[in-house]
Amino acid sequence: MIKLKIKSGDTVRVIAGEHKGSEGQVLKVNREKNKAIVEGVNLVSKHEKPSAKNPQGGIVKKEALIHISNLSLIDPKSGETTRVGYEERDGKKVRFSKKSNEVI
Repeated sequence: MIKLKIKSGDTVRVIAGEHKGSEGQVLKVNREKNKAIVEGVNLVSKHEKPSAKNPQGGIVKKEALIHISNLSLIDPKSGETTRVGYEERDGKKVRFSKKSNEVI
């Protein structure tokens, strides 16, 4: 399993594939498959049976997994995509933006 540089809560942009250019917040990361669920990106239609939560049932739009390699972190300072680096600052290991050198 490789070290993932994207965590849930990060704002990312899709850099490849059908949804290229879309932005959203990472809701969940699946480390085993190297994939993530991004809010509002890669929506698929799912058929749902009626349940207590959804008494009507029917066709529901849901976010599907998208591969980590197709996502790029957005720098909170500049709003551009950036790569992520790790280093030790004040005795703590932190993630930082390679473009602005700011801690993420």
